[in-house]
Amino acid sequence: MPIAFYLTPSFSKPILPNLELLSQKPKNMNMKKLSFLLLAILTLRCLKPIAAACHVDDEAGLLAFKSGITADPSNKLSSWKPGTDCCKWRGINCLFNNRVTSLSLGGQPDQPNTFLSGKISPSLAKVKFLDGIYLQNLNLSGPFPDLLFGLPKLQFVYIEHNRLSGRIPDKIGNLTQLFTFSFYYNRFTGPIPSSISKLTRLSQLNLGGNLLTGSIPYGIKNLKSLNLFNLEQNGLSGPIPDFFSSFSELRILRLSRNKFSGKIPASISALAPKLAYLELGHNALTGQIPDFLGNFKALDTLDLSYNGFSGIVPQRFVNLTKIFNLDLSHNYLTDPFPQLKVKGIESLDLSYNSFHLNQIPKWVTSSPIIYSLKLAKCGIKLKLEDWKPAETYFYDFIDLSENEVTGSPIGLLNKTDFLVGFSASGNKLKFNLESLRIVKTLKQLDLSRNLVFGKVPSGVSGLDRLNVSHNHLCGPLPATKFAASAFLGNDCLCGAPLAPCK
Repeated sequence: MPIAFYLTPSFSKPILPNLELLSQKPKNMNMKKLSFLLLAILTLRCLKPIAAACHVDDEAGLLAFKSGITADPSNKLSSWKPGTDCCKWRGINCLFNNRVTSLSLGGQPDQPNTFLSGKISPSLAKVKFLDGIYLQNLNLSGPFPDLLFGLPKLQFVYIEHNRLSGRIPDKIGNLTQLFTFSFYYNRFTGPIPSSISKLTRLSQLNLGGNLLTGSIPYGIKNLKSLNLFNLEQNGLSGPIPDFFSSFSELRILRLSRNKFSGKIPASISALAPKLAYLELGHNALTGQIPDFLGNFKALDTLDLSYNGFSGIVPQRFVNLTKIFNLDLSHNYLTDPFPQLKVKGIESLDLSYNSFHLNQIPKWVTSSPIIYSLKLAKCGIKLKLEDWKPAETYFYDFIDLSENEVTGSPIGLLNKTDFLVGFSASGNKLKFNLESLRIVKTLKQLDLSRNLVFGKVPSGVSGLDRLNVSHNHLCGPLPATKFAASAFLGNDCLCGAPLAPCK
């Protein structure tokens, strides 16, 4: 006789056949088969519900974290349910006898509903085996999470792009086991605690994008294993400390958009063998660009923009053969500019210095791939049709404002499919605006103070910024969101936001 066994989905007691019926030996069943059948029945009767492979403390700590979340529009934490295996919850990894070792949750900046709102529960400290916390691009608020001090195995902290605020506590120096410490883009205020110099195992220190003030603690020189040091976009001030000879492994140094003053410290020269990113833009640094920067043969990005640097660009910059991104704009630099020997450059900005380049540099024209070219007020004298760059397809931004550029940009711009911004104000460009192909990616167009004629095409209505003032345009304006200042000073434009057409 066929025998069927069933288990309910909730792992309750098995539903078994009547044993009295089974005790009646069927005609065709031998004793061996019967013994096997009875053993199977007894085994099923002894089955118990399978316990979740999650330590009670880990479950309690994680569920407390979930309880602190006030909004989860994308249901990131929908799998976090009591009594289930927390090692299988979204964002959780386990090792060491099924103990939770990492918490990793992230949102997508271009998808606003992927955030988590709320505060980080201090009960997360119950998850004692955590070695990594990765909470990125969310919307978490509250003070510095003191729970970090209760996690003895913690090594990696990335709590980035959130809204944590208040001060970084002085006892931060107690987290001596950390390898990475990143609170990039939060809202912390006050000074960087000097005790941070005790975190000598750190390979990454990233406090960029906060509201920190004061100076850089000199004790940071003790963090000799750093390969990333980022304090950009804060309110830090004073001189940049002259302590970089300690950092033999440093590859990324980002101090842009602060209030640092003085000169580039000489000890930065010690970083030449490995440094790939040196970003000091948007500060109040002065003096000449030091010659030793020409020794940085591994340099990919150099940003010294919006400072007070003067004098010439060192001739030794010809050694920067791997440079892909160079921004020296908005300083007081003078001729001559060295002829770089790069194989290709992705972005170049020399705008608003005292250069007289006359022509767009040959090493720019020959670049096989370039995304951004900004040479505003660089003394360029050029008929635009005569410029024949090796590649135009990938251009994102072109700025040739405040030069002596003549002719038409149509041949150049109609070959670009990814153009985001084109600025050529204050030149002598002469062409029919209706001939311009406005690609879908174009968001900024500034042709003010030229000799442009024709009508304003309806395609400009999709731009974010537009300025065609002081040209020779005529005719009714298409419906746009722009103010009258974008169209003033033309021959005979009419219609909103200007005077009605007659």
